[in-house]
This record gives sequence, structure tokens and C-alpha cells, in this order.
Amino acid sequence: MNLARLSLLTSLAMLAFASNSLLCRLALHETNIDAASFTSLRLISGALVLWLLLSLRGYSGNHQGNWLSALALFAYAALFSYAYLDLAAGTGALILFGAVQVSMIGYGVCKGEQLSFIQWIGLGVALTGLIGLVLPGITAPPLLAAIMMAGAGIAWGVYSIRGMRKANPALASLGNFLMTIPLSLALALLAAISHGLNLDPAGIGLALASGSLASAVGYLIWYSVLPELTTMNAATIQLSVPVITAIGGVLLLSEPLSLRLVLASMAILGGIAVVIRQRNSCEMH
Repeated sequence: MNLARLSLLTSLAMLAFASNSLLCRLALHETNIDAASFTSLRLISGALVLWLLLSLRGYSGNHQGNWLSALALFAYAALFSYAYLDLAAGTGALILFGAVQVSMIGYGVCKGEQLSFIQWIGLGVALTGLIGLVLPGITAPPLLAAIMMAGAGIAWGVYSIRGMRKANPALASLGNFLMTIPLSLALALLAAISHGLNLDPAGIGLALASGSLASAVGYLIWYSVLPELTTMNAATIQLSVPVITAIGGVLLLSEPLSLRLVLASMAILGGIAVVIRQRNSCEMH
């Protein structure tokens, strides 16, 4: 793959990932759709579009899904939606990304991976940034929503760790998305019984866009470029997602860019970047 094509596809994948936060935030605050309906439509449409695209590519047979991975995917999507009822797009993406990376780094440490002194400092700076972001104050995000988004990040971290073991992550994602359909329908049913569902054309359209374009197509694009990237490049590139989301939130959703968010972003993203770069530098030597 030539450099221009690689750069274009990588940029599209990062835009897709950032778009999930923007679409969810827009849907839950500018339309009448509820979080359960958004989650269900996102996962179901993602499953159907993944199935269609992979079928057109000639894939068939075993989709390599796993119920534990599907549960992690469902938990991520549901907590993600409910958290965005009270979080700004940029703040939510930063908490999500920080929790994903910290959980994956923590998993590596638990499995015996050794961190250098500099890596521990980087991890400490990132955790300090996360804590500073949610500490009580005028510009602090609602604590419960922040906890839910951190839970979504941990769930996505679990899903990512389990996905690393798969020879074909696209087929594995298809199977996992398909397995979330009954979970999604159960969530919608519980929501309908407890407080009713709210649907409107605009909200449905945004949920379908999140599932089919930002999720299904975004994942396939990312999987297509991953073989062309080093581990360090792939991990570092993803640092751009919260930044893109925050910029999009300011420009498209008129969200404020607080000093707390800027400082927390620098601490979280900078600290994680140190850990990632030091890890890969050690692996290369």
C-alpha cells in the first residue's frame, strides 16, 4: 500500500472513531432518541453492515464470534451511550480513550510485562490527568457519567485484548456484533417496560450512521491498514481520536473548551504516549 493511500485510510479510520462520540452526543441532545434505542440501533445496524460488506468480499462460514467478547462489546456500547447523556463529546472521548489504554497497559503488567521507571512516570501522569479531570469543580463532568464512560473504556479494552488473539479481526468483529443483537433487543425491551422508548427520524438516522459508517465501515478500514503499521504507530495514531473529537465538539456542537479539559488532555495523552513509545523502543532492542 503506497504512503498516500495509507495516510488517507488511516485518517478516515480515526475520523470514524471520533464520529461515534459526536454522533452519539448529537443524537442524545438534539433529537428525541433515548440511550437504549441508540445503543440497540447502533449495534444491530453495525452487525448487518459488517455482514453485508464481508459477504461482498466473499467471506463466509465461521464468523469467529465469542460470547464474552460480545458481552464486552455490548457493555462498551451501552455504557458509552448512557454516559453521553451528561458528558461533552471531547470529555467523553478523553475518559474513554484514557480508560482503554490504562486498562490494556494494566493487563500487560498483570501478565508480567515490565515497565521502566519512565513508563511508570508516564502512567502516573496519565492517571493524574484522569483524576484531575473528574475532581469536583465548576468544569468537572458529572461523576456518574464519567464512571460509566470509564467502564465503557475498560469494556473496550477487554474487547481489544481478546481481539488481539484473532487471526481475522474483521470476521471476529462480525461474529461479536451478531451476538450483541439479542442483548440489544433485551436492552430495548427493558427500557420500553421501565420508561418507554423515544424514537424520531433524526435520532434513528444518527444511530444508524454510528453503527453502519462510524463503527462497521470504520473498523474495516482500520483493520485494512493495521498490517501496514507498526505497533507503536498504530497505538500512537489513536492518540488523535480524543483531540479530533474535542475539536469536532467545539466546531460542530458548540461545546466549550475548558482549561481543565486542555490540561487533562495533555497529561493523559502525553503520559500514555510515553508508555507506548518506551514499550515499543524496548521491544525493538
